[in-house]
Amino acid sequence: MAPDGRRRTACPRRTARARRCHDRGPRPFAHPALFYADAEQYLAGTVPFVRAALAAGEPVAVAVPGENLRLIRDALGADADAVRCLDMREAGRNPGRIIPGVLHAFADGRPPGRPVRIVGEPVWAGRSAAEYPACAQFEALVNAAFLGREVTVLCPYDSARLDERALADAHATHPVVIPPGSTEPRPSEAYDPEGVVARYNQPLPLTPVPGPTVLALTYGSGSLARARHLVTEHGGRLGLTGRRLDDLSLIAAELTTNSVVHGGGTGALTLWAEEGHVLLEVRDRGRITDPLTGHRPAAHGRSGGRGLLLVNLLSDLVRTHTAASGTTIRSYLAR
Repeated sequence: MAPDGRRRTACPRRTARARRCHDRGPRPFAHPALFYADAEQYLAGTVPFVRAALAAGEPVAVAVPGENLRLIRDALGADADAVRCLDMREAGRNPGRIIPGVLHAFADGRPPGRPVRIVGEPVWAGRSAAEYPACAQFEALVNAAFLGREVTVLCPYDSARLDERALADAHATHPVVIPPGSTEPRPSEAYDPEGVVARYNQPLPLTPVPGPTVLALTYGSGSLARARHLVTEHGGRLGLTGRRLDDLSLIAAELTTNSVVHGGGTGALTLWAEEGHVLLEVRDRGRITDPLTGHRPAAHGRSGGRGLLLVNLLSDLVRTHTAASGTTIRSYLAR
């Protein structure tokens, strides 16, 4: 069993047993989707949620896009100082960073057994086509990441600006939904988070043809240092400098080492620039069977199992495709 989740027994798909578990009654973890059509509905759904947490003495965080964060802060007035506020456009630019770097970072820092509330808005109009599949998978994975925890994550969805796919996926990733203009939650008949994870486990767009601006190489246990050196050198030519170049070097080291240790001993790497980003892709024969791999916080006192987590924390976006034949991981770094 690999410490970072590779080649583990596959997670069971959603079954009648999972439905029965949900039907027996409310569990400590709650994950409602709040649909809103305008600022008035947005505030009517989020501000009472935050104020109820403050009145109960429960820690509460708000992680939403900056323009919506300003709306909530203004509505809360002086009470906003008691709320942990994060601009999701920055903290959650990479959806793969949200579970460990935003939700767990807040919830795990509270006293054990104390209920925690979070307003989290990871999907907004303007998310790129490359980002959206990772957003949908993130929302699906939250349900497993916090199962059994006394945590409530309220996720607003802009029903006036998001497309039909995003709104349909919200019903599939949230067990409870609140329609626009309503304050009454109702069970989602379309709830199927594991189906969403599987549906967006899609082959990634093809890499460009190798050439002067595209680095392509294969590597094994004896060539990891050389691969990292070539990646760093080429990343500099593509426009990365300073900390961003250091991040690229670390990401390359983690992914190539994972290939050698857990992915069949060898791998193939491609590095190129595209639409303001530098993209690093690694392919190997390993298989990720636990969808939460790379999304859990690092286990205390354990040195292994941190590779894909570090890649998520350093990247501006991570896309993954895993199949019986192997895994492809693509990291995006803004130039």
